[in-house]
Amino acid sequence: MSEFDRHAAVETATGRVFQRVIGRELPVAVRAEGCTIWDSAGRAYLDAAGGAIVVNVGHGRQSIVDAMERQARAFTYVHGTTFTNQPLEAYARAVGRYLPVDDPAIYPVSGGSEAIESCLKLVRSYHLARREPDRTVVIARWGSYHGNTLGALDLSGREPLRHPYEPWLGRFRHVSAAYPYRGGEPAAHALGDTAALIAELEAVTAEVGPGRVAAFVAEPIVGATLGAVSPPDDYWPAVADLCRRHGILLVADEVMTGFGRTGRWFGMDHWGIRADVMAAAKGAAGGYFPLGLAVASGNVYQTITESGGFVHGFTYSHSPVGAAVALEVLRILETENLVEASAVRGEKLRELVSDRLGGHPNVGDVRGRGLLVGVELVADRATRRPFPRSARLIEGVMKHARAAGLLLYHGTGNADGTNGDTVLLGPPFVVTNDELKSIAENLGDAVEKAAAEVSV
Repeated sequence: MSEFDRHAAVETATGRVFQRVIGRELPVAVRAEGCTIWDSAGRAYLDAAGGAIVVNVGHGRQSIVDAMERQARAFTYVHGTTFTNQPLEAYARAVGRYLPVDDPAIYPVSGGSEAIESCLKLVRSYHLARREPDRTVVIARWGSYHGNTLGALDLSGREPLRHPYEPWLGRFRHVSAAYPYRGGEPAAHALGDTAALIAELEAVTAEVGPGRVAAFVAEPIVGATLGAVSPPDDYWPAVADLCRRHGILLVADEVMTGFGRTGRWFGMDHWGIRADVMAAAKGAAGGYFPLGLAVASGNVYQTITESGGFVHGFTYSHSPVGAAVALEVLRILETENLVEASAVRGEKLRELVSDRLGGHPNVGDVRGRGLLVGVELVADRATRRPFPRSARLIEGVMKHARAAGLLLYHGTGNADGTNGDTVLLGPPFVVTNDELKSIAENLGDAVEKAAAEVSV
């Protein structure tokens, strides 16, 4: 083989990254600290989205890296059926006091989708243990997001993500989103009144049949799909009461809302509601390690374990390194009062964004709790008519924001499954006042520039 042929063979064999973004060249990240990420060209980006609403204690925390290294030097992997480990046992004890679940038991996994899948299996195992095998129906909401594995995606009510895979979906039922801004709009599958929302859930439960509904699954505050939408204040107590009356397990998806993101330790804390089963991820390890948690109440845990065990597992569940990282993230949240900081700085961010964009004709709503702040963009403010998807408004907003060194999180399809645009802000809790001002100002500029480029 000639030198040329050998070189060509090597080139042909070279792999590549299947990027999550197709059609746009991505910068190469090389360093991050606090709320800032730098690329290989030396350009700085203000991370107003915490990645994907993940980074809560800030980028570049040396103490977390140190905790990771200490555990990795001791051992990195033991199988969860053979050993437990000290970091995991310590983390379970430490985090338990904050979880909105009575007498909680944690099942650590590698992320939010795995956590949701594990919660679904906990639900099934619980009802089997109680000799109620006909409880197979799970109810979720339209306008929700619960993950991208097939079970989690089927549970999700985010239609743009479901469309390519619809032939493989259809096991679960969906009710209207608790979405006051678009309440009563049939296209949005949304209701804004608690009485109507509960009546619908009661009707679906009755339609499915007595003793057949296994669980109701929802985000306390809807993040990615609708942009920081809170339900009416009396909604969650009414849902919890309905679930108790019908023997339905209440499953809280706290993947995005957990660990201080909404200004409380968990989203359910805003209403004082205790879930039977809960999923968490993202802020649990703050972006430093792939970690999710499926959490069972003491009742669910005891019922399952007394029946013979939980038929489930992942290779990388119960990670000692993940637990060491999460324990240090928890310590930082506690000692630096960052949950309280999320509440205070989140209120400031909403004020700044409202001052900058509240009067803009293409801004329909500014909302959120803590450092989870949403902006809904509309073509007509009076009628709430969304921009058509073909206008690609949100792509323009993101483009102009990136050009200004601002990173945002966005959503589409909130108005009717196809049309509608939202911006979601979720910077790390260490964000400074100057950074909050920069976020609001540069977001305002990006919205104005993108809206001016769109003709509707």
